[in-house]
Amino acid sequence: MWVITLYSKLNITMYEYNTEKEAKEAFKDLEGYKILSHIVYFNDFV
Repeated sequence: MWVITLYSKLNITMYEYNTEKEAKEAFKDLEGYKILSHIVYFNDFV
């Protein structure tokens, strides 16, 4: 799972994406301070 965290003066908004490609396309269009994270769950490797 990929997550974009977007910070503004009053809010923090998080968007979830299934693929890296989707997340990177959305990341380009968002304005403000933003962080792109790749979430890996331990159970995904068991």
